[in-house]
Amino acid sequence: MIKVSLLPVLLLALPLVSSPVVAAPAKSMDMEHMSPAQALSPASQAYMAAMGDMHQDMAEGVKDSDPDVAFAQGMIPHHQGAIAMAETELKYGKDPQMRQLAQNVIKAQKAEIEAMKTWLKAHHHAPGAK
Repeated sequence: MIKVSLLPVLLLALPLVSSPVVAAPAKSMDMEHMSPAQALSPASQAYMAAMGDMHQDMAEGVKDSDPDVAFAQGMIPHHQGAIAMAETELKYGKDPQMRQLAQNVIKAQKAEIEAMKTWLKAHHHAPGAK
């Protein structure tokens, strides 16, 4: 039986989620007015902050009229968001399989970010993300 990880699919689908909770960085949430059951854990707060930053930067990156440039400029912050989420897993997560997946995500995403930055530079565009 072949096991397939859904994590990459879920990460790609995150920008399609239009929930204001997903789109807003955790730092803008009014945590003081939440009941204890609604308060987010430190890990959830870190995930939310990473997603909020990622979505804002992706939206800015895809504005280029050249679809190839827009793709690279949008995907760089997407990959940076994946790295931030993987780093959160390494900080808070306990499951060895998920921690290994997070390490793999970091390695793969960093390599792809460098490839996109190199492509953008070769095509006379400054890399479009942090």
